[in-house]
Amino acid sequence: MDEIAVRPAAADDWCSVEKLLDARGSVNGCWCMFFRQTPQERRTEWGDGNRRALAALVRSGARPGLVAYRSDTPVGWVSVAPREEYSRLDRSPLSKRVDERPVWSLVCIYVAREHRGTGVSRELVRAALEFAVQQGADTVEAYPVDDTMGQVPADAAYHGLVTLLRSEGFDEVARRSPKRPVMRWHRPGGRPVPARRRTATPAEEK
Repeated sequence: MDEIAVRPAAADDWCSVEKLLDARGSVNGCWCMFFRQTPQERRTEWGDGNRRALAALVRSGARPGLVAYRSDTPVGWVSVAPREEYSRLDRSPLSKRVDERPVWSLVCIYVAREHRGTGVSRELVRAALEFAVQQGADTVEAYPVDDTMGQVPADAAYHGLVTLLRSEGFDEVARRSPKRPVMRWHRPGGRPVPARRRTATPAEEK
């Protein structure tokens, strides 16, 4: 297999991103906007509205994700950004805040069907961590599916897999559902400041 190169999605990469995320086997209609949307936006923008929204982000220079290439062919995508960019995380009991520590969140890993099982996911994770550190991140958080408990359907694997993330240095820090832990990776050489536990609101405690 040819070497994999991963780079942040810039305006010139939009055609590659579009080709990749519009392909059969991707989460059709999502365009990696689900975690960024309000419930109203999800109802009204799913599909072409999401495509336009992601195109606007990419073309603006916001770098909402990274693209993996193999011989100039786009083969994978990963979305990583400061947690605050993904409003959905705070609305889900699975991914609610563990504490008040600033984190970046890795929310989506997608590999083109014909390139799965060839190391693309691992390269995407490594590139996402490197990118986050370059932007000043000390901690990266993910919300994977625990594949040690059984086979993970392809349409759920975009969350990431526990075995992959664990092998790349992530550790479990919370688990609100049997198969969906919260995992964190810390910058090598860095000593994360002690986390201040977040007090749950009355609504969250119900």
